[in-house]
Amino acid sequence: MLIHRIQLAHPSRWLCGAAWLLAAVWAAVFPLITAPEPHRVWGLCAAPGYLCAAVAVLSSPRRGRAVPVWCAAVGAVVVPFALLVLTGCAQSEVEVMERAGLLTLHQGTPYRADPRSVVEVTPYLPGMAVFGVPHAALGEDGLLLRVLGDARLWCAAAFFGCLWVARRGTGVQETAERKARNRNAYALGAFVASPVVAFPLCVSGVDLPLTGLLVLVLVYAARRRPVAAGLALAAVCSLKWTAWPAVAVAVALLAQRGGFRAAVRCAAVAVGGTALLVLPGALLSPGPLVRQVFAFPTGRGPWETPAASPLPGRLLADLGAAGWYAAVGLLLCAGAAVAVSLVVRPPRALVPAADRLALGLSLAFLLAPAGRFGYLAVPVTLVVIARLVGGAGRTRPVRDLDVQDSRPVRPVPAQV
Repeated sequence: MLIHRIQLAHPSRWLCGAAWLLAAVWAAVFPLITAPEPHRVWGLCAAPGYLCAAVAVLSSPRRGRAVPVWCAAVGAVVVPFALLVLTGCAQSEVEVMERAGLLTLHQGTPYRADPRSVVEVTPYLPGMAVFGVPHAALGEDGLLLRVLGDARLWCAAAFFGCLWVARRGTGVQETAERKARNRNAYALGAFVASPVVAFPLCVSGVDLPLTGLLVLVLVYAARRRPVAAGLALAAVCSLKWTAWPAVAVAVALLAQRGGFRAAVRCAAVAVGGTALLVLPGALLSPGPLVRQVFAFPTGRGPWETPAASPLPGRLLADLGAAGWYAAVGLLLCAGAAVAVSLVVRPPRALVPAADRLALGLSLAFLLAPAGRFGYLAVPVTLVVIARLVGGAGRTRPVRDLDVQDSRPVRPVPAQV
């Protein structure tokens, strides 16, 4: 009976079922090829969830879209997240955030003056310590306090909060657009349950606030809200310096949507806000900040970075000093090319702006002297979520998300 139903499945259901099956296989491989315990736990929990989602899609047309999404979400997000948080099993990034929060409360800066090993390095800007402050404030006296202080919990809260605000900020009003918005809600849930988001959410969560804030920045810019966009830019730019290209994209989008003054206002708020958030920690420990935040991730610090995926920039850097400078040169050329594209052909709506930012980030991650394949999840997530919250594929322009003017056209009087 199951085979008969699968044979009669609609082609779109075939694609959805195949996608969930592929995700199940990908998750099932983790316990076999990876050593970190969080990765293994996630794979063991996620594989059955994805398999159940595939069966739900292919077995019965009456199950709709909700059941497969819930199967995947429970297996790949809810169960492994709860299990990993309750047991305190996490990637090293979680420990880094929590230590940064503790150091910030005690000494005003998240950086150790003299780290003795790579584990004691904090490769993030001072804003990232915010997600470790709950752990430092609550401590570990009891399971409840330890769970509430887990940095992954607050990273996930920031990410989902940004998505909620971004969806509300798109201003969809037409009935047809509301129906498309409801359909996108299922697609957004499926994407959150996919390995691209579910895996980092459960094991580390460190890049999720950055991604959510980047989406929020572009939504505010598309809505012609320069101050809100600038504040969101200040928040995201205080987390990681890899988010700084978003300033150029948001300013270019606002220049097209709201004019030159709006773009300048956004840039001023972004720069001023970032300075307020970063400068106190930088002034207290300028040397450690430079060594740990800028030199270490690019492979020039006194400690060897664990980000050693065989990406083009890393392969060039492994050739020696000349290769490292070649990788940096290519990286600067790629950044200049994206900057020129923003001047020559600036983005005029949310989705093109997200695509342009994702392109710049992808080139940066590929050509950086040190990097990981996992970093590419940020531009992928940015591109997909921008389309889901912005309603890509709509047939009519929606207020404040498209540059076409929706005001009625006044008739021109006939010439006599």
